[in-house]
Amino acid sequence: MQISRYSEPEFDPYGDMKQTDADASWRAPRATAPLTAALALPGSKSLTNRELVLAALADGPSTLRAPLWSRDSELMIEGLRALGTRFERAPGHGGFGDDLRVTPAEELVGSTTIDCGLAGTVMRFLPPVAALALGPTTFDGDEYARKRPMSGVIEGLTGLGVDLDDDRRGTLPFTVHGTGRVAGGSLEIDASASSQFVSGLLLSAARFDDGLDLRHVGDRLPSMPHIEMTIATLAARGVAVESPETGRWTVAAGPIHAVDVDIEPDLSNAAPFLVAALVAGGSVTITGWPSETTQVGAQLAELLPRFGARVERDGDRLTVHAPKAADGAGRGIRGVDLDLSEAGELVPNLVALAAFAGEPSTFTGIGHIRHHETDRLAALAAELNALGGRFTELDDGLRVEPAELHGGVWHAYADHRMATAGAIVGLAVDDVVVDDIGSTSKTLPQFTELWEQLLA
Repeated sequence: MQISRYSEPEFDPYGDMKQTDADASWRAPRATAPLTAALALPGSKSLTNRELVLAALADGPSTLRAPLWSRDSELMIEGLRALGTRFERAPGHGGFGDDLRVTPAEELVGSTTIDCGLAGTVMRFLPPVAALALGPTTFDGDEYARKRPMSGVIEGLTGLGVDLDDDRRGTLPFTVHGTGRVAGGSLEIDASASSQFVSGLLLSAARFDDGLDLRHVGDRLPSMPHIEMTIATLAARGVAVESPETGRWTVAAGPIHAVDVDIEPDLSNAAPFLVAALVAGGSVTITGWPSETTQVGAQLAELLPRFGARVERDGDRLTVHAPKAADGAGRGIRGVDLDLSEAGELVPNLVALAAFAGEPSTFTGIGHIRHHETDRLAALAAELNALGGRFTELDDGLRVEPAELHGGVWHAYADHRMATAGAIVGLAVDDVVVDDIGSTSKTLPQFTELWEQLLA
C-alpha cells in the first residue's frame, strides 16, 4: 500500500485504538534550553525475556540481576509461572527494582491460558516451552496481537509433530497440546516476518529429544542481531548453536545450565534520550553502556553520527553531542539514507529525528515493522503528516522531506516506540499531546520520569 505524501492513510494501522483517552493523554514537554543530562536505564527487555525462558528450562535455579520490570517481562513471568516455574524476588542491584530468583518446575504442566499482551517474545518464545509441558496451553493477547504474524511458530511446531489447534487462522489465539516432550529433528520455516520465529525455537531446542536442525527458507531474514543475541545467551548456559551455512542453525539435545546473569541496560530504550540531544541541542549521557553487547541499540553509536552528532565513549558512559549548524543557526541535523533491516526497533525514534533534518532522508529495509506492535510505517506517516510533515510510505520504508511541524494529538496506537517518537517531536514543537504515554510501560515504565529528568 502507498500512502499519499500529505494526507491521512487509507488504512488505519490500529483501528479503534487510535481514539484519544483524555485521562491517558500527556502533553509532551518542550525543551527550553540545550540539554546536559546523564541517565541510567532499566534492563534490556530482549535479554530479560530470553533469560527468563532459559532459566525456566535450566537444570537448576538461576538469578537474574537487574532484570527489566515492565509489562512485557511480567507477561513472560506470568506465562512461565502458569507452566510451573517458581519466581522469588530478592533485593535489587540495578536501581530499578528487585532481582529475580527463577526455579524450574520439576515437570512443566499445561492446562492453562497464557496472556501474551502485545509481547512478541511471549507469543513466540513460550509456545515451544508449552509443547514441553503436559496438557493444553491456550495463547491469546491484546486485540492487535491477533494480527501479528505467527506462521513461523505454528508451522514450526506442527512440523515437529506438536499438536497445535489454531482453527487454520495462522494467528492467535491457538492451543498447544503438550505431551511433555518434543521429538525435534530437522525443520524448515519461513522467518521473513520475524527473527523471533528462529529465536523461539532455538531457546527450547536443547530440550527436544533430538535437538534441532533449523533452516530458514524465506527471501530475507530481518533483525539478525536478535538471533545472535539468542545464540549468545544459549552459549552462556552451555548450549552450542552451530550455523553450518547462512540461514541454518543446529542445536544438540542436552542440558541448559543454571547460571546467575547480569542484565544489561536496554540500549534500544536509550534511543529517544540520545536522539533528544540532537533535537533539543546540548548533550545526553547514558551510563552503564556495555563495552561489548549483542543489543541492536548499540548501533546508535554509529547511526547518530550519520545525522551529524558527535559520540564519545568514556568507560561505561556513552555521550551524544548535538551537531553544530554550518551557518550557526538551526539544528544542523543532516538527512540520511539508511538501511535499517537489522535495527527495525530503532526506526520510530530515528524517523522522528529525521523530521527535523534540513535535507531529505530515506529509510529502507524495514517492511517487517508493519507487523510490530502496530503497522509502524503507516502509523509514522499518518502522525507526522497530520502535524504538517512530508512523509511518503515506501514498499519497505519511508521517505522524509523537510517541513515545518505544528502541534496536535499524536496517536501512539498502544505502541511504546510510537509514544516515545511523539515525545521527541514534542521537544521542538509546541502543543504535541501523546494520547497514550502509558503504552511505554511495555518496556520502560519509568519513561515519563526519566524524560522529566532529561529536561530538568
